[in-house]
Amino acid sequence: MRKTILTVAMACGMVFTGVLASTGMAQPEVYGESNAIVAVEINAFCKAIVQGDIETVKQMIAQGEDVNKRSLGKTPAHYAARYNKPEILKVLIANGAKLKKRCAQGYTVKKYAELADAKEVLEVINAAMKK
Repeated sequence: MRKTILTVAMACGMVFTGVLASTGMAQPEVYGESNAIVAVEINAFCKAIVQGDIETVKQMIAQGEDVNKRSLGKTPAHYAARYNKPEILKVLIANGAKLKKRCAQGYTVKKYAELADAKEVLEVINAAMKK
């Protein structure tokens, strides 16, 4: 009986984890023996990029924000490519963003633009690569 309950509980846990992975929801990370759950979020700089807030992006760069610092395994340029933000990508490139840097899944900025069918961003990337 105990083995059955344990097996069912583990199966439910695996299904729940699979649902989180397939829906793109942030999965909580567990640290230490206390089993404290910590939610992982995108940083404020990358949030501004996703929202298309170019003024905030410029201000944060002026205040010293690193244009190549990863958030959830992706650089700001990955987010600009994924969400088709060509003007923001131009600002990032002008401030030293590395377009060939790979995310945690192994994709380049160009690959994210291709996957998102972000034609405007692809034009910016191709122009920057020619220089």
